[in-house]
Amino acid sequence: MDEGGTPLLPDSLVYQIFLSLGPADVLAAGLVCRQWQAVSRDEFLWREQFYRYYQVARDVPRHPAAMSWYEEFQRLYDTVPCVEVQTLREHTDQVLHLSFSHSGYQFASCSKDCTVKAPAPRPGQAITTAAPAEQIWSNDLTISLLHSADMRPYNWSYTQFSQFNKDDSLLLASGVFLGPHNSSSGEIAVISLDSFALLSRVRNKPYDVFGCWLTETSLISGNLHRIGDITSCSVLWLNNAFQDVESENVNVVKRLFKIQNLNASTVRTVMVADCSRFDSPDLLLEAGDPATSPCRIFDLGSDNEEVVAGPAPAHAKEGLRHFLDRVLEGRAQPQLSERMLETKVAELLAQGHTKPPERSATGAKSKYLIFTTGCLTYSPHQIGIKQILPHQMTTAGPVLGEGRGSDAFFDALDHVIDIHGHIIGMGLSPDNRYLYVNSRAWPNGAVVADPMQPPPIAEEIDLLVFDLKTMREVRRALRAHRAYTPNDECFFIFLDVSRDFVASGAEDRHGYIWDRHYNICLARLRHEDVVNSVVFSPQEQELLLTASDDATIKAWRSPRTMRVLQAPRPRPRTFFSWLASQRR
Repeated sequence: MDEGGTPLLPDSLVYQIFLSLGPADVLAAGLVCRQWQAVSRDEFLWREQFYRYYQVARDVPRHPAAMSWYEEFQRLYDTVPCVEVQTLREHTDQVLHLSFSHSGYQFASCSKDCTVKAPAPRPGQAITTAAPAEQIWSNDLTISLLHSADMRPYNWSYTQFSQFNKDDSLLLASGVFLGPHNSSSGEIAVISLDSFALLSRVRNKPYDVFGCWLTETSLISGNLHRIGDITSCSVLWLNNAFQDVESENVNVVKRLFKIQNLNASTVRTVMVADCSRFDSPDLLLEAGDPATSPCRIFDLGSDNEEVVAGPAPAHAKEGLRHFLDRVLEGRAQPQLSERMLETKVAELLAQGHTKPPERSATGAKSKYLIFTTGCLTYSPHQIGIKQILPHQMTTAGPVLGEGRGSDAFFDALDHVIDIHGHIIGMGLSPDNRYLYVNSRAWPNGAVVADPMQPPPIAEEIDLLVFDLKTMREVRRALRAHRAYTPNDECFFIFLDVSRDFVASGAEDRHGYIWDRHYNICLARLRHEDVVNSVVFSPQEQELLLTASDDATIKAWRSPRTMRVLQAPRPRPRTFFSWLASQRR
């Protein structure tokens, strides 16, 4: 401006100059004069800066809750938990999993620790332990250890997963249990968070079922029964958390579902989604283009009874008899291997012995049981979804022997999501409407000829998103993270979802954070080894924890939070100092 305050350059020219600057330079230039300050806050300018800086596709609109492009740019820059503030080293081996309490005041960690350190606690001093242990932490400005439960006396090899119940009074912890002759299975322990007492223990097979809460006092576990060489049956049980202290006249366990497994597949990684929250999502994601995304979700609970229930038992038996006659006479084409024959016989047997999905009454508050499974090979490549109705959410009623008089001894699934790859992680959005899935894709056109030899898997991890209300895949896959473990040794990489962000671990020594609306990677969080688990605080998404094979847990906060915590605070004035100043 000249001495009289008249602009020397028109706003349009200043705007064009600012378009060639980066965001920091634009903000710095806005401090020069009032004209530049006004132009530096122009909405069109910040829209261009936003799309260019974050490399967002131009057809993606602004976040529905955003008031301006400037504020939206600032939100993504300033509220992502990417500043490392604390490193916890109490564990001495790989840290496998983290979980937050619903209040956000505590979190639990699971590890492969092999030693025990338990000094006597003093006021204000954290207890430092290491074991195959479940550790519970206090989330204050500085994180400290509250309790550690050593599970080695119960023949556990390590702990691998934990979950707080809805009112944060109980903690579910699952791990690998060493049985006779060094056989390994799983077990779930329920720990009171009031007294830190071990309330009950439940067998869980296979161990990577993990287990989960269905209600505040009941949890889901699994069991596996072998039927043939590659055929089995998974039974999912509902367990009372207090079964060791309940009266013997009260049922403490009840069978939920019995599911047939083909081609060496099993049910793993169970979780529960609350369907009542679907109509009020925190963030509504747009559906992907059906023309460009493959059809992955199959509705097995249609109203067509012929599709759901299959042929009647008599017809199924007749079909099985004809098939076996053709095999014995050498007329079956093509020639079947022993494993293919076993699978075919198991399919025919199940056709007339599978119970169709039950229909919920209008307005009934049902839940979805979600788990990984498969139909072609032992590596998990499908997601099964089974509706849990209100009358099934209690252990009351018949227990063992339930349904023995019925021919339908298998339960049909409501939906199946075919991932066409190895599933290595799942997580639900806070509103439970969206399911996020970490997977490593099979090659295009891959055919599984032998169920014991799954196809090779990609190093790049795809983070897929599915809408559980519409049963459709939404958006495109999120990418950036990688994994290197081969398909026959692949393990779980846990992810977590907050209101605006989704985070995941990876085998490339980093954790990753994406924005859920814009589908862009916002941060890479470094460790010295594989990052196994990430978790947001449910009350403050600007706090994230990561757990790694480097035996550490790291706490990350957003730049905005750090400025608030580090801002100098005025020294409080005592009453007497105030009184003395009034007398002057």
